[in-house]
Amino acid sequence: MPPVLHSRRMSLSQALAPRATGATPAPPHSWLEDVAAIVTGAFLASLGLFVLASGGVITGGTAGLALLLADTTALPFAAMFLAVSLPFVALAIRGKGLAFTLRSAAALALVSVFSALQPHALGAMRIEPIYASLVGNLLAGVGIVMVFRHGSSLGGFTVVALLCQERLGWRAGYVQMGLDLGVVLAFAAVSGLRLALASAAGAVLLNLVIAMNHRPGRYTGG
Repeated sequence: MPPVLHSRRMSLSQALAPRATGATPAPPHSWLEDVAAIVTGAFLASLGLFVLASGGVITGGTAGLALLLADTTALPFAAMFLAVSLPFVALAIRGKGLAFTLRSAAALALVSVFSALQPHALGAMRIEPIYASLVGNLLAGVGIVMVFRHGSSLGGFTVVALLCQERLGWRAGYVQMGLDLGVVLAFAAVSGLRLALASAAGAVLLNLVIAMNHRPGRYTGG
């Protein structure tokens, strides 16, 4: 074999070797990075929920259920979101451990606080429902993914979805999509077909964002 060709082959093998063996594990996030990401993710999620409420639509999960209940009972969304999400804390403790549960509880509290502040900061708004559904769910989806990637969740259905992904190998976004369908169907019964279809489209978009950006084994940051 010509020396040059042999040298090139060795270089190629060396270049491919780290990829084949899994390379060096990515370093874990620092606590400061975790805090910053959870606060940012919670803020984006609350902003998305505000946009949804301003368009008269909902999303899936406990957030959608809280929007539905707040709309039908005239109770504050922030308080309703906290009340609906709290029962899932016990499930998180048993299935994900204390550290994950504490982080999730903090993220949940942040979403409630930010949700209470958004109307005061932005004022009353009326947004076209389809636009509100798409933009609101995109914002919420990005926020949820940020929180997921830093060892936390926003409680509710996301805890169930993460447990199914880790223990059964089911994609978290698709699991949550199925659970969300029940919430959207309940919303359809009180809102009419147009708003329900807009909500359903947005819920699908949100869960696709999660499914495409939070796959097991793909993201290596701790």
